[in-house]
Amino acid sequence: MQPLKHDRRAAIPDQPGLLAPDTTGMNFYRADPALTDLLRLHLPETTFRHIEPHLDRLGAMAGGHLDECARLSDRHTPILHQRDKFGRDVQWVEYHPAYRELERAAFGEFGIHAMSVRKGILGWPDKYPVVAKHAFTFLFNQTEFGLGCPINVTDGCAKLLANFGSDELKAKYLDGLTQTDMSKLTQGGQFMTEKEGGSDVGTLTTRAVQEGDHWRLYGEKWFCSNADAEVVMLLARPEGAGPGTRGVGLFLMPRRLDYGSQNHYRIVRLKDKLGTRSMASGEIKFEGAIAYAVGKLDRGFVQMAEMVNSSRLSNGVKSTALMRRAHHDAMTVAKNRVVFGQRIIDLPLARRQLMKIMLPTEQGLSMSFLTADALDRAEAGSQDAAALLRILTPTLKFRATRDARKVCGDALEMRGGIGYVEEFATARLLRDAHLGSIWEGTGNIVAIDALRRAVGRHGADNALAADLHARLNELANVPAAWRNRLRDLTDRAVGFAREVASRVDNEGDARRATSLLYQVASAVAFAWEGGRIHEMRGDARRLLLSRMVVDHRISAGDPFRLTENAAQRAITAHLLGDRAVGMAEVGELLVAA
Repeated sequence: MQPLKHDRRAAIPDQPGLLAPDTTGMNFYRADPALTDLLRLHLPETTFRHIEPHLDRLGAMAGGHLDECARLSDRHTPILHQRDKFGRDVQWVEYHPAYRELERAAFGEFGIHAMSVRKGILGWPDKYPVVAKHAFTFLFNQTEFGLGCPINVTDGCAKLLANFGSDELKAKYLDGLTQTDMSKLTQGGQFMTEKEGGSDVGTLTTRAVQEGDHWRLYGEKWFCSNADAEVVMLLARPEGAGPGTRGVGLFLMPRRLDYGSQNHYRIVRLKDKLGTRSMASGEIKFEGAIAYAVGKLDRGFVQMAEMVNSSRLSNGVKSTALMRRAHHDAMTVAKNRVVFGQRIIDLPLARRQLMKIMLPTEQGLSMSFLTADALDRAEAGSQDAAALLRILTPTLKFRATRDARKVCGDALEMRGGIGYVEEFATARLLRDAHLGSIWEGTGNIVAIDALRRAVGRHGADNALAADLHARLNELANVPAAWRNRLRDLTDRAVGFAREVASRVDNEGDARRATSLLYQVASAVAFAWEGGRIHEMRGDARRLLLSRMVVDHRISAGDPFRLTENAAQRAITAHLLGDRAVGMAEVGELLVAA
């Protein structure tokens, strides 16, 4: 991959302390020992050893050349052309060369879109576990969030086609969706949102009229990301079908017809968006576009929901990636900027603010891989894991995406006024972060999904409670008093979720109940991880994050009480430092007043 002509490199300041460097040149994998620890916990050793050199390479690219590509792609947004140079009505989208380099890295060099569908990516003889795939997702999206959508929906299109498509459709389109050869790749799209309803899919008005072995589509889609995708999955109502989601079918629509001409639909315009500006989102008008039914026509919504759930997990991972990048930037500033004769990281209020950045970032990381691990086990046939996944996915999507907005804003503030300037990554991170809590369902919709459907309809709360209790039962090396406290909080959070889910009148508490499930699950995850990591390499610091969640994100605080006591100061010092901390010292801090 050749450097761009206008490649930019940030130099370390000539006067250290007066200016703080940014993350340019940082290897995002090497800078993140927690990622390595969690991958070793959730992956077989052979899988981890195989992917680690590739993660190391991606981490270096993400902090270097790809980061410059992302900056340029965000600045030079896609342009929609309605005609070619001969005046023919041939639509095409022009992208900056930097965006094409990002595509070559994600799709071609690393094959992130195909890892869980196609064998042989990066020399691995089988498909990758979801945990492994999302390690690459996590690193790549620290540098470029916009392309994360095309990667994800291409992956989703391939899975829908593999699971529900006819043999004929799979033979025609599946190979292209999973290709790493850029000359053979066909990127996917997912067109769902309409003017009549975003989350209320049952009100969609796009019509499908059968014509022999294919269908013709008529209507509009209002917000279509990766607008010029070569293969699109979408929902439409077959002519004569009933109302609501049961009358909706799933269709595959190619961008080009067999004889090379464009299919009968138009990109009306591209969206002028707050964030993810590198990637083309548009409004689409169908004028008899040829499409093919995928699966059973009366199961279209249920089938598409599988793609949405996969997207929600990916969304949580990508939002966590934004938080980690913001966290890296904040720590880089804090460790290098000197004010009033001291480094920022040594100032008490700054340390408290850094913990407000670190804690939700680490929660997102743990919950992302907890959810990905549940998906791996569910796909292997575990019904318990499938039930657990049903509650973890919307819970992760709800809380991590909302935390990303706050974390990215706080990291921008840590850098100060120049963090507001677009030459630094922090402004772009903040703009991109606002997409997560909207894409694939707004906060209200996802919280209702977690409570009304996962808990109220499917009883997934039982699977969550069982999983969290089982993790606590494994921790013989963790103080019993702390394990008991986490058990009690687990039972209370699950009980509150059940109460909220039991009556429609309680819907106003759905967001709070979903947040509590997330906070408690992450506190237990931290304890489980801390105990296991201590066994691996003698560092129990991750257990201290469990205490911070309980103290600062679960327990109701007295606004008139000082919170920075000796125990909290010691915990903060350990978490912001680089020294491994043993179980004995951690155990004392877990139960200290």
